[in-house]
Amino acid sequence: MKQDILFNFLKKEEARQLEGINLIASENYASRDVLEMTGSVLTNKYVEGSVGARYYSGCAFVDQIEAETIERFKKLFHAEHANVQPHCGSSANFAVYFALLNPGDTILSMKLSAGGHLTHGHSVNLSGKMYNIISYGVDEKTGLIDYQALEQLATEHKPKLIIAGASSYSRTLDFEKFSNIAKKVGAYFLADIAHIAGLVAAGLHPSPFPWADCVTMTTHKTFRGPRGAVILCKNEFAQRIDRAVMPGIQGGAFMNVIAAKGVACAQASTPEFKEYQKQVIQNAQAMADVFTQHGYTVVSGGTDTHLFLIDVRPLGLTGKQVEEILETVGIFVNRNAIPYDSNSPMVAGGIRIGTAAIATRGATQTDCENIAQLTIDIVSEYLDKEDISAYAELVREITSRWS
Repeated sequence: MKQDILFNFLKKEEARQLEGINLIASENYASRDVLEMTGSVLTNKYVEGSVGARYYSGCAFVDQIEAETIERFKKLFHAEHANVQPHCGSSANFAVYFALLNPGDTILSMKLSAGGHLTHGHSVNLSGKMYNIISYGVDEKTGLIDYQALEQLATEHKPKLIIAGASSYSRTLDFEKFSNIAKKVGAYFLADIAHIAGLVAAGLHPSPFPWADCVTMTTHKTFRGPRGAVILCKNEFAQRIDRAVMPGIQGGAFMNVIAAKGVACAQASTPEFKEYQKQVIQNAQAMADVFTQHGYTVVSGGTDTHLFLIDVRPLGLTGKQVEEILETVGIFVNRNAIPYDSNSPMVAGGIRIGTAAIATRGATQTDCENIAQLTIDIVSEYLDKEDISAYAELVREITSRWS
């Protein structure tokens, strides 16, 4: 079977990941232990239900694995309850909606162009079709969340759920303010920390606990684990959350991925992981500073996290164009809507840059300053209609020095 063409594609993808500069904020490189657990014989085991209450026999050892993983997440995030079964962040969010809301209930969440996520109520997503969505954004001048305006929306619309969390907001989220607003209007409060879970685990971003009723997170991105998700919540919501996950929106859990989540959680509990997260933030800030110094518009003026947005419209380009230009030489970013963007999300007026993946490979602040300058040079020469193909070798030279 190793002659299967799919294995050839796999080798090519491995080479792409090693030779390219990965600046996609939602991606990372999982450790060998995480990869090994994900590809283990646990793939063979089918389970439905919770620890000690399965619908299949032969679950003695997988029960121990899931129970241990649950305890690890509770301890790391100081959470009262954890469900480690969600297959992805979208599943986790919908499980919370299923547990707390009825169709047609009002959700107050960040709009996609301001940094929110599809599952927070975008019109093309099931969340936008099932619930009444009221969107908050960011201040047009500062790029920051206007908490006073958010409170006014909450007071006016009386949502049943308020969501804090984003896929492209680069500044610190004030979970206490969100919580106070939610309490004022009698709403549940969900913190979606999919992107910043690693920073929160390392104590480099304020924790959503004790402020949030429920917390969703993905286990890839900054958390550097397998592709999957976890729901953390207060004990009063535990039973509703567990039932919402299974049988509410999922059947069998992926035990291989649950075990890999547990491995990643153990890794995230180490001093080394905290140092890594510090490097992630320093790298992002170093890159953002270089772009700013060269006249690029960095949304909100910088970053407190692992990512930042650049408005590329002043260059006469779209995010899609910049994404494609950089990909030709082995630099990977993603097009991204920016606040008050007039372009469609498929075209976008900006790009999103993240440093979690390259920090895993060993990139330093100096590396990131050089990469930012390299990116600026590539785009500049493209605009001058010069040949940029030679930059591919420079990219490979940089990545060859990393692990």
